[in-house]
Amino acid sequence: MTAVRLSAEESIVVDGRLDDAVWARATPATDFIQLDPLNGSPATERTEVRIVYDGTSLYMGVTCFDSEPTRMLRFQRRRDEGLPSDDRFMWVIDPFLTGQNGYFFETNPSGLMADSLLSQGVQNREWDGIWLLRVHRTEIGWTSEIEIPFNTLNFDPNGTAWGINFQRTVRRKNEESLWNGWARNQGLQRFSNAGLVLGMNDNVSQGIGLDIRPYGVATSGALPGLGKPEPVNNGKAGLDVFYNFTPGLRANFTLNTDFAQTEVDQRLVNLTQYPLFFPEKRTFFLEGQNLFEFALVPALSTGGGGGFRRPVDTSLIPFFSRRIGLVDGSPQKVNYGVKLIGQVGRQDVGLLQVRTGDQDGIAGEDFSIVRVKRRLLQQSYVGAMYTRRDAHASDADARQTMGVDFLLATSQFRGSQQLFLGGYILQATNPLKTGQNAAYSLRMDYPNDRWNAGMLYRGVQAQFDPAIGFTRRNAYQLYNPYLNFSPRPANNKFIRRFGFTGDVSLEYDMDNRPLSRIWNLTVLNVDLHAQDVVHFLVIPEYERLDRTFNFGRGVILPVGGEYNFLRYRFTAQTANRRLVSINPTVEWGSFYSGTRQQIATNVALRVRPGVILYLSHEWNRIDLPEGRLRTQVYEATPELQFSQWVSLVNTVQFDTVSSVLGWQSRFRWILKPGNDLFLVYSQNWLDDLSVNRFSTISRQAASKMQYTLRF
Repeated sequence: MTAVRLSAEESIVVDGRLDDAVWARATPATDFIQLDPLNGSPATERTEVRIVYDGTSLYMGVTCFDSEPTRMLRFQRRRDEGLPSDDRFMWVIDPFLTGQNGYFFETNPSGLMADSLLSQGVQNREWDGIWLLRVHRTEIGWTSEIEIPFNTLNFDPNGTAWGINFQRTVRRKNEESLWNGWARNQGLQRFSNAGLVLGMNDNVSQGIGLDIRPYGVATSGALPGLGKPEPVNNGKAGLDVFYNFTPGLRANFTLNTDFAQTEVDQRLVNLTQYPLFFPEKRTFFLEGQNLFEFALVPALSTGGGGGFRRPVDTSLIPFFSRRIGLVDGSPQKVNYGVKLIGQVGRQDVGLLQVRTGDQDGIAGEDFSIVRVKRRLLQQSYVGAMYTRRDAHASDADARQTMGVDFLLATSQFRGSQQLFLGGYILQATNPLKTGQNAAYSLRMDYPNDRWNAGMLYRGVQAQFDPAIGFTRRNAYQLYNPYLNFSPRPANNKFIRRFGFTGDVSLEYDMDNRPLSRIWNLTVLNVDLHAQDVVHFLVIPEYERLDRTFNFGRGVILPVGGEYNFLRYRFTAQTANRRLVSINPTVEWGSFYSGTRQQIATNVALRVRPGVILYLSHEWNRIDLPEGRLRTQVYEATPELQFSQWVSLVNTVQFDTVSSVLGWQSRFRWILKPGNDLFLVYSQNWLDDLSVNRFSTISRQAASKMQYTLRF
């Protein structure tokens, strides 16, 4: 498609109506093709996309025709929320035609705005670009009018073409359709299958590429649980500066950084020997996070929805930003941070330097990260990473990690099949100077519609400890083969797809003695056209404990114990498009030396657009000869989404392991894109019968205002 340049006399008012004269001159992209349910057939509802531009902004006009507009689904309004329940329109942009990196955007008939950076099929959804969107609903469907300033995107002003693609979801029909890349092994997020938009190089400008974002924070908090009941009031100011050295290379400097608006972590109960993984939620570290990913193999999934999925592996991450400015989950002062991210020729570059300050007896530290990837062919790369952690008040040597990784990927194996081959080797500082401080991996994946297969090998030596990283465990070797078959019955009125999977995880110590063996056998997975899913697994497991396993509350299993147990899991998911959707999981069977029962339920109640209540509960009953354990976790999250600009989210959590009840209330008002007001209140209570039913441990109120100046 070709973008149309506005004349000097023309302008666009972004109101969602598409009634400005220039839209009539733009030839639309249309003729979308179904990904699901009838792959290769024309979409049942017509979609038209037009693109125009002036010297400073890209404009899109989208018309989503709908033969039954009263049946459109549009529950979500809050910025960056997912849209599993709604009609939606999504698009991706690859300005440099890398075929690997770019931008993702989506909206729905309520005008929700969501965006992310996209790399190798993995989204960094915490990126908040500055852009504007308005939606208008009519008797023919809904229209969207979108303005994306050029200084929001990295691109070559002299480039003759950008990669672009579009996808439309009609939720009540469970229909997905695309402009390009509609084959089941392709999809929206594979840039190599995108189309092109031409002509967007007629005197366009990113300005001087400078954004200045000052912010102010006021807090008031008390810690009655630590004997500090009197409130402590604080106020501070900080600054973020962004500058584009080149059209593809962007620097970010942050001073006196604050994360008062960060969402609370989800409460989890750990019934394993190893640490749980909690994702990063702080904006400074999330922006450009995709450029620091190491040994990244895309999250594997096939088809338009449901079906076979393998999540991104988080067992070993050499750079994990939660190691910076957080000590046991509590924030540490960040004095400053400097980040440089982007593209230099065929190289993807990420540099990060952060200094934390002394606080509460904890010494400040310097953190340095360098990440470089060279893109090869259409979907492949080879890369290197270096990290360094140095404490200010320590005579010990700085701790360093370095490694190289690669990914060879093709979507043309045997004609149109996907095949990935990836691997890495890492080495970390060992203060003991005894060696055994490396980690290495090799994997192959064949993720395709109907048949999926792969093999992963990983070795982690005993003294491997990435100072700014995350590892689940040390001193082991992992062999992880899997095979999945997902047939689609022809002309079935109810069933869209079956799934059968064998996935085995074999762990050995470095002397090749078995540590664990876990079979995840999906006996049956059924995806219905109605968007409901049923899943049944059988899980045989063997484990030899190489350390004492303390469940807590006096339940301890000794080192050297060997256990064989067999578990069963049933999971269902009703369609998210319904006013009430339910996701129950029931698991039962033997567990180490005894038995374990687990019941978990997630419920979403969509009262009306913008009024949503999420509820979840998990119950575990463990009976062993060594002792008994009962755990429960409760969570309630009511959301009031007044518009695409204003939202109030409350999160209430309680678990019986810590006996702590937590509440966070988070109000966000987007005054205009780039200018935000946050009001956050949090309080924690301890369920202590010896003192009171619930006694306050901590409470804090915070307000933050940030404003963006663009030049």
